[in-house]
Amino acid sequence: MQRKIIKIDEDKCDGCGQCVPACPEGALQIVEGKARLVSDVYCDGLGACLGECPRGAISIEEREAEAFDEKAVHERLKAERSATKPLSQARLAPAFGGCPGAAARTIERVAPATSSQTVGETPAPSTLTNWPVQLHLVPTHAPYLEGAKLLIAADCVPFAFADFHRELLAGRTLVIGCPKLDDVEAYVEKLAEILRVNDVASIDVAYMEVPCCFGLVRLVRTALADSGKDIPLHLIKIGIGGEILERAPAGASTWP
Repeated sequence: MQRKIIKIDEDKCDGCGQCVPACPEGALQIVEGKARLVSDVYCDGLGACLGECPRGAISIEEREAEAFDEKAVHERLKAERSATKPLSQARLAPAFGGCPGAAARTIERVAPATSSQTVGETPAPSTLTNWPVQLHLVPTHAPYLEGAKLLIAADCVPFAFADFHRELLAGRTLVIGCPKLDDVEAYVEKLAEILRVNDVASIDVAYMEVPCCFGLVRLVRTALADSGKDIPLHLIKIGIGGEILERAPAGASTWP
């Protein structure tokens, strides 16, 4: 079939591997010092890897290729996860090579924080339980997404809201993004796929009061509709001054 699929310019590729963890389907590998497409069936043609190549060696072309096979991707990732060493033995080993900082990891926490830090007290512990958190980098089949209570937060929210870890993040899986500076269309497609292939329990969207940030709510709603799933959705508006301005109950029809 004729479809869009990635193309790698081997003359430009220096084998840095930054594109590998950026592909949530695991379609890329470094072979003999160059990035290679493992198989056409693993590439969805959405180009999540494009922005990660510092040499501009990856592009999208339209050519004859086998159809994207979501089932094959799922089986491949499942096999890769089964073969992965325990976190304690391979903390920095990404599933498919490339940048260790983008490897999917679950972070074990003894207990959620119970209070915020004040002057002279021991710092409140982090409640972050997953990595990576940037939507562009989160693997579609990351193990921490299954059954997750998903918190989708605008990039600025943790900086504005001091009690972010205790009040919003504890007990949830975090995904972040910026609806103003990032590629919203790509986010919608990526998030819809995440919701489609994982049994996500609930979604909380935390966004800033500035008008452009409401775009995060719009893209989450669009992705949820595209996924065909019926998942409880809660909205949390954070003020620039650092307070929670509004919370929307699940299924609130009057929320803008």
